[in-house]
Amino acid sequence: MNLLSVVELGKAYRVYSSEWKRFARWFGLKPKPKDENWVLKHVSFSIHAGEAIGIIGQNGAGKSTLLKMITGTLEPSEGSVTVNGKISAILELGMGFSPELTGRQNVYHTAGMMGFKAIEVANAIAEIESFADIGDYFDKPVRVYSSGMQVRVAFSVATAFRPDILIVDEALSVGDTYFQHKSFARIKEFQEQGTTLLIVSHDRSAIQALCDRAILLESGTIIKDGSPEEVFDLYNAIIAEKENATIRIEKSIDGRAKTISGTGEARVKEIVLLNHLDQEIEFVDVGEVITLRVVTEISAHIPQLVFGYGIKDRLGQVIYGTNTFLKEQVLENVQPGDQIEFRVTFSANLGVGSYSVQTALVSSATHLENNYEWRDLALVFNVVNINKNHFVGLTWIDPLIEINRT
Repeated sequence: MNLLSVVELGKAYRVYSSEWKRFARWFGLKPKPKDENWVLKHVSFSIHAGEAIGIIGQNGAGKSTLLKMITGTLEPSEGSVTVNGKISAILELGMGFSPELTGRQNVYHTAGMMGFKAIEVANAIAEIESFADIGDYFDKPVRVYSSGMQVRVAFSVATAFRPDILIVDEALSVGDTYFQHKSFARIKEFQEQGTTLLIVSHDRSAIQALCDRAILLESGTIIKDGSPEEVFDLYNAIIAEKENATIRIEKSIDGRAKTISGTGEARVKEIVLLNHLDQEIEFVDVGEVITLRVVTEISAHIPQLVFGYGIKDRLGQVIYGTNTFLKEQVLENVQPGDQIEFRVTFSANLGVGSYSVQTALVSSATHLENNYEWRDLALVFNVVNINKNHFVGLTWIDPLIEINRT
């Protein structure tokens, strides 16, 4: 059974030539509006119990509007939302806290609005206070709180009772790193107990660490529903897109979607991984010295060319990345017809597993100014442990352990 179903959901803000026409809608009439702005249209998806979904998109894409309609704080203009369970949501900083009430008083008020009885809140208040960890401020007016303190209290009360669906809208991006770790640990615990998570965030690592799927909203519609890695790759391409840029998606051998974007003045022609004998390899031993060889072709004059690469794990999280701008090796005045080879040699101090390489041909430190080509899943390779002692983790950091017994 679906815990949450969204069917053809849409939201329009309408302007009428008179207030009488607006009132007429309350009685079932449908006068034609003077102006109509759709911020969300034809959005459909479903979520099963225990699933974790990330919602991403540029500012104004409709993310917060979608969450407000799911929680019932905003009425849809079309479509429907069906929820089979209890929702707990942090949609805005402070969850509507009264600035004149103390944190403790706001907890009782907010939990009451969520449907919990005073005795239930009283039984949980000590744990809420402890988790928020704001000391004496818990009994001071919220108006003297920092934004981080408000988030601490808001998250603590929203997660004091395990919901069927937990919705978080960017709130975890505010506050200190320590509390973010506590929050993620609690979310993980809820997931293991069967809670469904719906989270809006621009934090790629958070989405990929927590979510099974991601949904990309663009101009109020869903343009991609898939794995977090594929969705973020497309999202990054859209951000970098210029008037004359193109975005295309290709399928790799293993069925994953490869996103390639850019204006095309420079392109990757060939990319291979080589061992110390310059032989092409697909499997790499832990700690082995290898070379990433990338051959590019140039089709227009480029005043300044920067090559960058990143190594991602199987979840799409970047393990390491750099570029020739940061390494102070920028190429000047590259000409049409030039073929340029980049050779990147490094020790594969990586844990056992599958990895991919993304490449960038740009003009500066990022791909947001001139994106000639950005290529995700440009190459896939596997790290195996042949000659090293057993270890766990994403990186190989071989230690020297000293033991002194007295």
